[in-house]
Amino acid sequence: MGKILLVGAVVWLAAACSDKRSPPEGDTGQAATTLVTVYSARKEHLIKPMFDRYTANTGVEIRYITDKEGPLLARLEAEGETTPADMLITVDAGNLWQATERGVLRQVDSPALAANIPQHLRAADNTWFGLSVRARTIVYSTERVDPQQLSTYEDLTAEPWRGRLCLRTSKKVYNQSLVATMINTLGEEATEAVVAGWVANLATDPYSSDTKVMEAMAAGQCDVSIVNTYYFGRLKKENPQLPLALFWPNQDGRGVHINVSGAGITKHAKQPAAAVALLEWLSSAEAQGKFAELNQEYPANPAVAPSAEVASWGEFKADDVNVEAAGRLQAAAVKLMDRAQYR
Repeated sequence: MGKILLVGAVVWLAAACSDKRSPPEGDTGQAATTLVTVYSARKEHLIKPMFDRYTANTGVEIRYITDKEGPLLARLEAEGETTPADMLITVDAGNLWQATERGVLRQVDSPALAANIPQHLRAADNTWFGLSVRARTIVYSTERVDPQQLSTYEDLTAEPWRGRLCLRTSKKVYNQSLVATMINTLGEEATEAVVAGWVANLATDPYSSDTKVMEAMAAGQCDVSIVNTYYFGRLKKENPQLPLALFWPNQDGRGVHINVSGAGITKHAKQPAAAVALLEWLSSAEAQGKFAELNQEYPANPAVAPSAEVASWGEFKADDVNVEAAGRLQAAAVKLMDRAQYR
């Protein structure tokens, strides 16, 4: 990890020296351009269009560094007060919760954010706010499954699905968050019984990604699974004839499990006011539709409609448990999945 941080620091310093968008040195007689620095676990093609638009609108320059969420959190901790980062953007409420727990985010008092982002999609102490919503729902083979056979996540433990279920590995935070929110609602004992039932019905060992799960389904290796909707959208865009479809489970109960990508202002931000203004804009109607559309997600701002493609998947009742539970119960979820032999 030390080597990673050192290399990252060298890259940062080189970028800072060469970046044409950096504020001018010395007294040029012109006001220095405001520069906001963002650490992002979201890939460049998902954030750059939004940053470019914000800069065009406001003149505020945005420098960003992209990496996986683990290294970014470690970097923020190691840098401490010297960090150049003003904002952290990452995926999954579990990761956002970890950022709060590790003390790298600050509380934000913003009426605009409170109005734009529902309470269950942000931290209770306002250290982070959801910016886009992803549903983790059931996907099935249209060639081998009648959707009337489907009902709930729990029902995937039933005998008719024996040897027909595929899952992504439990090591990925998305499944950990799903199980964590189930623990919150169903209790640990009932949730463990569900997870053990899934394991008993597996057709193959778990896959490393949602994409590989769906490719296995299309190849006939299994018939039903649980995936994030945007992975389904990507595959459908590549192959519109893909014999898979989405099903919204638990519509008579708690609803479909949802999660977020989101952001917070760093504890030691050098431009906190400018960073808050950027975050407020990202939550606004002007930005929300495009921000979500870039990754085929749902806007976190309920006043903004999803893209036509995402809307075509149909409406559903979402679980309104605060997504913060995904982080608070993450450790319990990991232990539970281990006990249930879900690898």
